[in-house]
Amino acid sequence: MTDRTLETTPRRRSAAPSGEVKREERLGLWATLDKPMLLIVGVLLTIGSMMVYSTTFYWNQQLFMDQLRNVLIGGAAATVFAVVDYRFWKRFAPLILFGTIVVMVGVLALGDTTFGARRSLIAGRLQPGELATLATVIYMAAWLSAKNARPDTLVGMILFGVITGVVIVPVALQPDLSSAVIIALTAFIMFFLSGARLVYLIVGFTVAGVIGLGVVQATPYAQDRVNSYLIGLQDPMRNNYHTQQAIIAFVNGGWLGRGLGQSEQKIESLPAPHTDSIFAVIGEELGVMGAVVVVGLFVAYIIRGFQIARRAVDPFGSLLVAGLTSWVAIQSLMNIAVMTAVIPSSGLPLPFISYGGSALLVLMVGFGLILSVARVSAQRGATTQRRQYGATADRRWRDGRTHLSRTGRRGGAA
Repeated sequence: MTDRTLETTPRRRSAAPSGEVKREERLGLWATLDKPMLLIVGVLLTIGSMMVYSTTFYWNQQLFMDQLRNVLIGGAAATVFAVVDYRFWKRFAPLILFGTIVVMVGVLALGDTTFGARRSLIAGRLQPGELATLATVIYMAAWLSAKNARPDTLVGMILFGVITGVVIVPVALQPDLSSAVIIALTAFIMFFLSGARLVYLIVGFTVAGVIGLGVVQATPYAQDRVNSYLIGLQDPMRNNYHTQQAIIAFVNGGWLGRGLGQSEQKIESLPAPHTDSIFAVIGEELGVMGAVVVVGLFVAYIIRGFQIARRAVDPFGSLLVAGLTSWVAIQSLMNIAVMTAVIPSSGLPLPFISYGGSALLVLMVGFGLILSVARVSAQRGATTQRRQYGATADRRWRDGRTHLSRTGRRGGAA
């Protein structure tokens, strides 16, 4: 076998690769943004702003203006986190989690008391319970993607329980059991996706369920809601007031709804129509079809989120997007389930749609992180394509013959 190398005369380069590079540089951020996810969130925010106006115009139009401001601030935050490489935040994950825990402890000591719970600071403008979910997702993604992390061992399961418990305890003590459930379920999903053994997950769920049952028994308002829910399963007419009014709203809406702004339940019957009960207002004003569209948008968000997670360039990005997507999926599912009397009532807003300040801001930061992971994946894909194109161009000569070194044919002379 003989090796031969063809002449290495300087070659002409195709102008296409440089043209593609210039095009990417010219498009910049827009070229690498995930358009389907942008469209989904944009439509959700539009529907949300529209419904916030519908539920507040007759008693406080300033809330609608505040919502528009919150959307703009959230959009700016999402842009910043989309531009910054998501891997930058990995090194700060422990600090982010620690700072969040400190703030939550501060809420327990100095927080504003509303309806018997201490969940906010600065006259209700800051609710660290919402930030806790984001901080947990970032930290879990960083920890579970580390080389020394062993989620498939008993030690890994114990560490997972300790970390999750440290976050959940101050949230549950506010008390904010709904947020505690979201944090726990989101963390469990991330732990499962990182490679945890099924037996440890079953044990963890069992222990968490026993602890959760004990917390419900020890919390009067939670016990009342569970008892009301169980009574309502036997006789819907004896369900709690909030659930009854939500069901009436859906019945009034029918298939096509009463029309935008025409809800009657929102005026005096539905509690918090612009936040917790906004899905019931959607059902009354836009009907079953409108509610189905909203549910479909959340389904599309979840599907696209996990697609981005699957295409991430590293385990940290994959787990980060999976956790952020699971968070929105769990919270939206719980809000819709409460409004349709599937689970006991809770005080959760509908993501991207309900009126909110810090809640919307935190969600938009998470959305920006998802876009950042998608951007890095797109850039990596574009780089790979350029290398493949360049290699193909290098293999061509003026007459189309190969221009690379190659091994001579067996048994024959060059």
